[in-house]
Amino acid sequence: MLWRPPGGGLFPAAGAASGSPSADGDAAGDDAPTAGADHPAPAGGPRLKGRTVLLDPGHNPRNRDHTQEIARPVDIGNDHKECDTTGTATDGGYAEAEFTLDVARRARALLRAEGARVVLTQDGDRPYGPCVDGRAAAGNAAHADAAVSVHADGSVAGNRGFHVILPARVTAGAADTSRIVGPSRDLGERLANRFAAVTGSARSNYVGHGTGLDVRSDLGGLNLSTVPKVFIECGNMRDPKDAAQLTDAQWREKAARGITEGITDFLTR
Repeated sequence: MLWRPPGGGLFPAAGAASGSPSADGDAAGDDAPTAGADHPAPAGGPRLKGRTVLLDPGHNPRNRDHTQEIARPVDIGNDHKECDTTGTATDGGYAEAEFTLDVARRARALLRAEGARVVLTQDGDRPYGPCVDGRAAAGNAAHADAAVSVHADGSVAGNRGFHVILPARVTAGAADTSRIVGPSRDLGERLANRFAAVTGSARSNYVGHGTGLDVRSDLGGLNLSTVPKVFIECGNMRDPKDAAQLTDAQWREKAARGITEGITDFLTR
């Protein structure tokens, strides 16, 4: 995601569009982790059996080839925004869209091992998007018990750490978050706690005043959701120290485990 300076103008945020989500049973990419020896079922039995989780890998690696399509405006309830954006990247060229897809696939394997049905908004299997409205619609259609949109920020060097974005109360047009604000905050707080514990990452030093939590009303993926949903910005891709973590496969596995534990904590509370 691109950073929104506090009190400043809004920069393009992560997207969601129309299209078919990728659910359990669909073919995954060749590099997608799968449940098995590396992700065995927990000794006490699957804790998420009967639960559905929506994972939303922010942006799409192919968005850069479809700039006209992703630039079209979509209705987010209280405004109109771009269908999607290309996302950010590290100084070395590692794209946010590649990062988010890798972490989402890893989290999917871990959640499946816990017995969950997992739906992805995209699995590298579509030319662009989906748009922000479609990303929200995918979680709604799946009747997800929890939904998490995975991102990495694009702020300035020196701004470090992760933060979780919670939905504000929005009642405008097609948006009505009044019923999900409370449970989404619970999900976000648990996600932030587990992500910090598992990854060892600090909460953001530039968003959330040390809480690692931010409330926003300008994201269609949250505004249009009817299920508990949050975004997680796993770090700042434009900071060299954060980028060193985000580009490390072992750290990404920790990030996926932190996300999984946060979701599991919320669904088994």
